Amino acid sequence: MRFNKLSEWLAWQETLHVKDIELGLERIRSVAHTLGLHDPPYTLISVAGTNGKGSSVALLDAVLTAAGYKTGRYTSPHLISYNERIQIGGRKVSDEALCDAFERIDRARNGVSLTYFEFGTLAAIDIFQRTDIDVGIFEVGLGGRLDAVNMLDADVALVAAIDIDHVDWLGSDRDSIAREKAGIFRPGRPAICSDPNPPQSLIDHAATLGSPLFCLGRDFECEVLDNTWSWRCGSIKYTDLPRPKLCGDYQLQNAAGVFMALSRIAQTHSVSEGALRTGLTTLELPGRFQVIEGPIQYVLDVAHNRQAAEMLAHNLSRLPAPRMTRLLIGMLKDKDHCAVFKELRSIADVWHVATLGTSRGAASATLARELSELRVSRPIFTYKNVADAFAHINSVARPGDRVVVTGSFLTVGDVLRRLMQQSE
Repeated sequence: MRFNKLSEWLAWQETLHVKDIELGLERIRSVAHTLGLHDPPYTLISVAGTNGKGSSVALLDAVLTAAGYKTGRYTSPHLISYNERIQIGGRKVSDEALCDAFERIDRARNGVSLTYFEFGTLAAIDIFQRTDIDVGIFEVGLGGRLDAVNMLDADVALVAAIDIDHVDWLGSDRDSIAREKAGIFRPGRPAICSDPNPPQSLIDHAATLGSPLFCLGRDFECEVLDNTWSWRCGSIKYTDLPRPKLCGDYQLQNAAGVFMALSRIAQTHSVSEGALRTGLTTLELPGRFQVIEGPIQYVLDVAHNRQAAEMLAHNLSRLPAPRMTRLLIGMLKDKDHCAVFKELRSIADVWHVATLGTSRGAASATLARELSELRVSRPIFTYKNVADAFAHINSVARPGDRVVVTGSFLTVGDVLRRLMQQSE
C-alpha cells in the first residue's frame, strides 16, 4: 500500500493533479472502467444545484433509511472529517475502508492523473459496490455535465435551487448554469427540479433528451402553513406534514423535490408516509442554519453565494433580536464577495473577517477593503486565520450576543470543531 494513514493519502491526492479543479469525465471514466465501476448494481439518485443539494441528499438518506433501505451517501465538501463524505446507512465509513479503496484506485489508474475530488468519487462508488447497498445518493460537486459524479447514469436526477456561483466554470447567468446542471439528466429517466423558477435552458434540455421533467409549482406542489405543510402530485397528497428538522422555509422547497424524486422510484423502493414523516423530523446536517444555544448564541451556515446569503439573512431576521450580532466570515477567492456582503450587511453589527488556511482563500485585507468600498458603517476586524477570529470573539462577546459564522465550509468547519472541543 502506498500509504497507511488516511491523512497521508489525502495530502498526496492534493498534489497529484496539476489543477485543484478540472472538469471532465475522460480520466475518471477510464479508471472506473478498469475497476469495473461503470455500471452500479443499485438504484442511483444524483442531486445537483447551487443551493439545497446537501439538504436534499440528507433528507433522501433519512427517509430511505427510515423505510428500511440500506443507503450509500456521497457528499462534498466535508466540515470536520473527510469520512463525512462517504456514509453507509447514515454512518461515516472508516479510515481503513477509505485507505483500501484509495489503494485499489491507485493501482488501477495506470498513470492517469486524478483530482482530489475524482479520487473521492471513485472511492465512494467502489465502497458502495462492495457493500451491497439498495440506493446510492450522490451529490454533484460542481455543475453537473462535466462533474465526476456524472460518469454514472442516474435513475433519477434532482436539481435543487439554481443561482450564480462558480462562474469561471459554469457561466455568469442562470440559463448557462442551469444548462450545465441539467447535464445530469438521462434520456427516458425522470428529472426533477425543485427550483420554483427553473431557467428555460433546463426545461429545453430535458425535452431534447426525452427526460420526463417534473417541476415544482407545475407538476408537484407544496403548501406552507404556520407549523405544517402539505405536498401534492396528481392524486397523491400528504397533509399536515411536520416541518423539516433543518431550519428555514427553503427546506420545504428542498423537501418537495425529495418527495417527487422518491415517488419516481416507488415501484422498486416504496416509501410509506410514516417514513416520510420520520425522515423530516430526524435528518441531521451540520452547518445549515445550525443554531447552537448558550449565553452566546452561535449560528453556523455555509452560505457562500448571493442566494444562500439572502436565505441566511431572512432566517436571521426571524430569530429573536440579540444584544449584538457579530458576523465571522471567511471566503474563497473565486466567490462573489460583494454579493454576499450586500445580503448580510443588514444583520451584522460587527464584522470579523478571517483569511482561510488554503491557497484558494481570500485574504482578510481584501475582504475588508471590499466591505469598506460598500460603505459598510460597522466596525470591521481582520484576522490572519479563523482561529484568531474565534479567540478574539470569545474574549469580547457578552451574554446575549449572537455570532453568525458563514462564508465557506472551511470557516464553519473550523468554528464547529472549536465549539465541540469547548463543550467536551
